[in-house]
Amino acid sequence: MPEYEKAMRPEDITRLFVERSNAGDAAGVAALYEEDAVLAYPPGHRTVGREAIRTLWEKVLANRPHFEPEQPLPTLVHGDIALTSTPPKDGTGARAQVVRKQADGSWLRILDQPEFLPAAP
Repeated sequence: MPEYEKAMRPEDITRLFVERSNAGDAAGVAALYEEDAVLAYPPGHRTVGREAIRTLWEKVLANRPHFEPEQPLPTLVHGDIALTSTPPKDGTGARAQVVRKQADGSWLRILDQPEFLPAAP
């Protein structure tokens, strides 16, 4: 496995996700997650574990989507856990992730909710 830049701040993960996704690097995207992370994607489903997340992103990135950087909202940190979020440019309501600080000081996602759609009236 290649050596990837590590997210040394919780907010770095968003930038690294965009860079790796736009490069078509599914393994690099998966490296942003802990081994047993949970990704709420595709909509209505959960993808559990880094390997399953990599497989999912291989399929998604095969279509060569382009991701735009999104400005992170203020991060909420409590010890070695943080809540990160961004207001999406694609109209999906919101994005939120729970990340955990690793022994080497870097951060990885443990929970990822990439889409929150507003409830229908």
